[in-house]
Amino acid sequence: MESVILLVILVLLIMLGAPVGFTLILIPVVYILITDAAPMILIPSQMFSAIDAVPLTAIPFFMLTGELMTSATITDRLVALSQRLIGRMRGSMAQANVLVSMFFAGMNGSVVADTATVGSLMIPAMKKAGYPPAFAAAITAVSSTIGGIIPPSIMMIVLANAGGISVGALFAGGIVPGVMIGILLMVINYIIARRNNFERNDEAFSFRALAIVGYKSSFALLIPIVLVGSVVFGIAGVVEAGALTATIALFVGLFIYRTITWSNCKGSFVRAFRNSAMVFIIIAASGPFSWLLTSLGAINDLEQWLLSYTHNQFLFAIVLVAFICLLGMVMDSAANIIIAGPVLVDVMVKAGYPDVQAALIVVVGFLIGSVTPPVGVAFFTAGAIAKVRLEKVAVAMLPYLIALFALLFVLIVVPEFTMLLPTLFGFVK
Repeated sequence: MESVILLVILVLLIMLGAPVGFTLILIPVVYILITDAAPMILIPSQMFSAIDAVPLTAIPFFMLTGELMTSATITDRLVALSQRLIGRMRGSMAQANVLVSMFFAGMNGSVVADTATVGSLMIPAMKKAGYPPAFAAAITAVSSTIGGIIPPSIMMIVLANAGGISVGALFAGGIVPGVMIGILLMVINYIIARRNNFERNDEAFSFRALAIVGYKSSFALLIPIVLVGSVVFGIAGVVEAGALTATIALFVGLFIYRTITWSNCKGSFVRAFRNSAMVFIIIAASGPFSWLLTSLGAINDLEQWLLSYTHNQFLFAIVLVAFICLLGMVMDSAANIIIAGPVLVDVMVKAGYPDVQAALIVVVGFLIGSVTPPVGVAFFTAGAIAKVRLEKVAVAMLPYLIALFALLFVLIVVPEFTMLLPTLFGFVK
């Protein structure tokens, strides 16, 4: 009963706008002060233990890569490339929005960064082209989930560290689900665009024009190839790969595209380190909160409840998807992955699923939750950029969310989608 009350308090504080990291620390501190259940020194000790891991140092490098890309106007080149690839397809700007997110995903690994960067370019352009603001915000938000699924992925690094899983295996496994989500969103886009007679590009598809734009974007596309390839093929660790790609992004911006000035660099470094600090605060704060839930028996109770459905694979998948959806509606995705993620992975492993597939299911599910009303941060970000009421964005997102959670169910019952590449690259025997 105590654990339920604490979780309700946590959800209420987050929904009222309290910072996630502060809330996660406050609850165990107050609990210890009231009950004297443990010495107060346990709080900083658990916080340090939560972030005492080398792979986590890759996070600032991925953040920095994304900031340098934005400063170097690399995203603009990806938009141009995406529009050329789409051609005269109905709803071409909505389709390009998804493609840009897929390209951007291979360079940054953050849902919020994807929403903010792509949204600042695509949402105003889509509104100008006649798209309803709510639709423009909705497709930008849901497509940003790809940013945390196609490698590199910050949340994959966090969960791999917590569960002792290979980061390279998760990176390899995230490619197919990420591409599947992109294709699914584009199919829904096409149906909605045909029904509402949305715009389409006046310029027909041209190999010559595509080659020109592709050449201009080639150095930008080098970043995900180097990053993912070096990790998946075992050439470099995730930290070294992050440092390498940040260096490449800086070099391309300074000397190839010449769109970054040394003064811009300072801003990029400051924003990257500030955003990284926000992630690390949440990770550190999850340590004491996870200890509290474990000591109260909440973790064990959750495991036993979920395991009671494992006698039927489809029923277990439905319950798991519903549980992830519910948590996504009321809690931040980072907090969900850090606190509930390891528990759900452990449950799936006990139910007979490979640990790589389990971790990917958790990451994909909670990243979908990052756009799920009422708490989804990408949902808020896209709505703010579009300057539209959030309830209208929520309605526009509904067909996409239904399709994404249905795909999550498919990924659970068909392991080949998540395990094909990890097996092919030798991470799984």
